[in-house]
Amino acid sequence: MIRQDYILRIIEQFAQALARIKHLKQNREFPEAVKALEDASQTFFGLDAASVSALSEGQLMARLISGESTHLIREKALMLVTLLNEAAELHIGQNQIEQGRACHLKALNLLLEVMLRYPETELPDFVPSIQGLANQLEGCALPVRTNAALMQHFEQIGSFAKAEDQLFEIIGSEPNNPAVLDLGIGFYQRLLQESDPVLQGGDLPRTEVEAGLAELHERRKIAKES
Repeated sequence: MIRQDYILRIIEQFAQALARIKHLKQNREFPEAVKALEDASQTFFGLDAASVSALSEGQLMARLISGESTHLIREKALMLVTLLNEAAELHIGQNQIEQGRACHLKALNLLLEVMLRYPETELPDFVPSIQGLANQLEGCALPVRTNAALMQHFEQIGSFAKAEDQLFEIIGSEPNNPAVLDLGIGFYQRLLQESDPVLQGGDLPRTEVEAGLAELHERRKIAKES
């Protein structure tokens, strides 16, 4: 009970800090918003903005794991995702587009890591969605690992057509990579174990799964012979 009260108190304090950042951002008081975001980063994670930008998503998770109670790791990670999203919007509001995209990408990668590590997680209202972050990066060439994590996430939640879209993004970037083709073959083979209603619910009917599998087997054969 005490542990739960502590978590709720941390989340409440974070929500207050987040509300202040959003208020300043909406009023276009960007220097004050950046300062408020920096203060929140220091308060809740012991990191300045430069460190958050410099560390990879895996390094950030490692910092959270090593410096926090296991009961608060997930919540702290989601809070950090939210601050990265706010940082992205602040950059974009100041026409710093590349910096904004970098923050959105880091937020997306970190959120995917959290969701894959804690698949039962229900996101608090203040956390951006995976789809929302992906939409912010629409038109950008995402790293293969990001597309692979998105593919895994969409398959996990039953959005098979979206998972297939990410698979095609990966294949498009590495069309002759046998490991990538094997990744796709494994994906379609798993889907063939699902019922027709489940496949229909994921917007990828069995005929399309079978066609996709046949195409990748043919590509794999050609890649092996070349």
